Amino acid sequence: MATDPQAQKPEADLPVIGDAITPGFLHEIRQKLNREDKVALLAALDDVHEADIAEIITLLSHDHRANFMRLVGRDIPAPVFAELDDGVRDEVVEYIDIDTLVATVQELDSDDAVFVLEDLDTQEQQEVLQKISASDRALLERALEFPEDSAGRLAQAEFVAVPPFWTVGQTIDYLRDNDDLPTHFLEIFVVDPRHQPVGVVHLSEVLRTQRPVNMENILHDDFTVIEADADREDVARLFERYNLVSAAVVDAERRLLGVITADDVFEVITEEAGEDILLLGGVGDENVTDSVVEAARGRFSWLFLNLLTAICASLVIGYFDGSIEQMVALAVLMPIVASMGGNAGTQTLTITVRSLATQEISALNAARVVYREFGIGLLNGILFAVLTGAVGTVWFGDAMLGVVLAAAMIVNLIVAALAGILIPLGLDRAGIDPAVASSVFVTTVTDVVGFLAFLGFATLFLLN
Repeated sequence: MATDPQAQKPEADLPVIGDAITPGFLHEIRQKLNREDKVALLAALDDVHEADIAEIITLLSHDHRANFMRLVGRDIPAPVFAELDDGVRDEVVEYIDIDTLVATVQELDSDDAVFVLEDLDTQEQQEVLQKISASDRALLERALEFPEDSAGRLAQAEFVAVPPFWTVGQTIDYLRDNDDLPTHFLEIFVVDPRHQPVGVVHLSEVLRTQRPVNMENILHDDFTVIEADADREDVARLFERYNLVSAAVVDAERRLLGVITADDVFEVITEEAGEDILLLGGVGDENVTDSVVEAARGRFSWLFLNLLTAICASLVIGYFDGSIEQMVALAVLMPIVASMGGNAGTQTLTITVRSLATQEISALNAARVVYREFGIGLLNGILFAVLTGAVGTVWFGDAMLGVVLAAAMIVNLIVAALAGILIPLGLDRAGIDPAVASSVFVTTVTDVVGFLAFLGFATLFLLN
């Protein structure tokens, strides 16, 4: 029985465990870079997957990354460039010459080639395009004309399309003899004379059908068609909802432009989810590979906005400075109310932003979800009112202080729940990304209401 030589390779020699680069292997790469040993470096990378090479490049320092590209940039597989994060790819392409860029673009599938081209400046992009074949250039230029987050930009221009009157035998011969077809595909599109898709035939059906049968007799006409200007988030939802493996992309005249495959959608889902998390945290599109200055500049505006909202909360506290002077316990306890409200609001906000992104919340069920969050806020408010009221009473020996703390807790948790859902819903209705602007408003509302409720109740019932 034949044995897989890779399976016999000693475990200690494997540079990769699961999908992570081991520290030892990365240290070995750095040593070879320090010695500028190109031959040893290429040998070490010989059996490493393109995605893992991209991870190695990302993990290297700026100096090591520059040295890596200078030594072996011309020799690494083209798919590595497509696997790199945008920020790292922007950096490494500066270290390779235009001929290497041209060779990389020509070797990649069109969708991956577009990923590389779109990050180049206009002059460099045009220089690369002018050096590739006219047919490839036309496909890439057409893809680059679509918006960055559209299906047209995401689609792969390589696909298999045949007329409906072809037989299965003709189709199989075409697949065998044509060298320009995509390397991997699962579906064959059937198109009319205007190049509009009329159906799709799964590759497995072609293999199981007799050669004389016409393709139109085995096609499925209930396939999914996506318009080229559709947003890629909508594309991802279609794939998820209908369990798609691939989908046709058409222009305004319904002519077939390309195909989107599941692997492209996986990347979209990962990127969009990460983007929403970063936006909620006020860090935009920051990457760990960004420099200190770039990261600080990106965070400054958000922190400055938070400073302004914090001043608003401080003004509320300042309005009750006389009450705080009379009863020091208020200063000790008021952060509890504001903090609980902020955390509760963040919980609701996170759920709401995610649900809006996945379209789980719509005009059809928005009111019901608002009532649900009100109920959650009320229930949690009552539960924590009992707890914090008891703490306040025992701590300072004042039952009325505990009642005031409990009442403020109920008010703030209800307001936090409502703010956490109504603010992102309102921003979404206004056409503003709720992930970008919601958190600062929710935090402001919970801080202001928390301080106002607690200090206001205390002034009314404890100090008058």
